Amino acid sequence: MTQSQGAPEVVRLGRGGKILRVLVAVAGVVLLVNGSVRATDDAWPFGPMSQYAMSVPDDARIDYTRISAVTDAGTTVDVPLNIEGAGVARAEIEARAGEIVKDPSLLQQVADGWARKHPDEPKYVKLELIRDTTQLVKGRVEGPPTSQVLATWEVRR
Repeated sequence: MTQSQGAPEVVRLGRGGKILRVLVAVAGVVLLVNGSVRATDDAWPFGPMSQYAMSVPDDARIDYTRISAVTDAGTTVDVPLNIEGAGVARAEIEARAGEIVKDPSLLQQVADGWARKHPDEPKYVKLELIRDTTQLVKGRVEGPPTSQVLATWEVRR
């Protein structure tokens, strides 16, 4: 049988390539099982998958933590909590919320990260750690979210 003109040649995967792919797949499964059994985030990205495998009950509170900033331009903005924004991820803020409430000066790092990453943008002069709470009743949102200021910090220059 002749190969048609212009069609790419089919290359078959050899025995060694197949073995390597199976070993990589088995290693991935072993790492996932290990992370799930240990049930900690220390094994990330092979940590527990349970954080993704749950649903919210029909009657529940959903809390969302954010940081609001007043800028030197007089505007109020939500701080982008990611590495590109203020250099800190939302998960880090949520994990340290209790510490921030006790010591609001920890918010200075957020202002410093924003200023370092965005030197041509308005600077933050005041930061607030805020918890927005949405109430679910029978699986539906019950009214607008409520906001609670947990900590306030006047940014040092």
